Amino acid sequence: MSAYLAFARSSFHAQLAYRNEVWANIFGKLVQVFARVAIWLAAFAGVGGTVVDGVSLQQMVTYALLGGAVMGATRPERVISEIGRSLKSGDISVWLLKPISYPLYLFANESGSFGYRLMTQVIPTVAVTALFYGMLPPASLFDGVMFAAFWALSFILIFLMSALCGLIAFWLMTSFSLDWILGALLHLFSGLLVPFWFFPEPLATIARHLPFAWVVYYPNAVYLGRLSVAEVWLHFGLGLAWAALFLAGVLWLWRCASTRITVQGG
Repeated sequence: MSAYLAFARSSFHAQLAYRNEVWANIFGKLVQVFARVAIWLAAFAGVGGTVVDGVSLQQMVTYALLGGAVMGATRPERVISEIGRSLKSGDISVWLLKPISYPLYLFANESGSFGYRLMTQVIPTVAVTALFYGMLPPASLFDGVMFAAFWALSFILIFLMSALCGLIAFWLMTSFSLDWILGALLHLFSGLLVPFWFFPEPLATIARHLPFAWVVYYPNAVYLGRLSVAEVWLHFGLGLAWAALFLAGVLWLWRCASTRITVQGG
């Protein structure tokens, strides 16, 4: 376990070395969040009200800020591109000689990056935008604690989905477009762009049962108190089930991939 903690620390410190990139990333995230909030301010102004379908403007602004925070700390394309780069360079073969698990190494590496983005991008971005627009507190202490639990589950799910897509590159011999496909699905079905409250039926019902919903929608819905206590525990259990399913898929794909590695370079 100490080896994986070292990988996580190394990933964290490696990104801190690029200090100019820190400021550029903060500025980029601020622009994204400001744009997302501006869209909803314009949408509510267009219908001439502060409440639409039982959702207040302040709740929607908070949802947009939280959505940017959740997705801002995770980058699924990083895991996929890392696997694709290792496959093309031939570095992937080296991991078979090391007494560590490659999927666990990827998780430790991404955890370090998550900590970096949380400290240098997410917290400053939320703090600045909250000063401009205001941000509702959690609906209750229980909702606040469970939001943190759902956020951790969101990170695990995104990593597992990214690793699963990345391992498919062993058969395609390239990771090209895999990160784009996963990113498109996440933006559409995670609730990042439009909450499921505003989805037409039966699309809303379908989206609530897809694993992408646990990335943004359910953490935010819990924070805002849109779910009862029973529903919170139910959906947290379902999210854990999705995580277990993806974990089994990642381990199975890695076992299959490690028996058929063809090194293209290196």
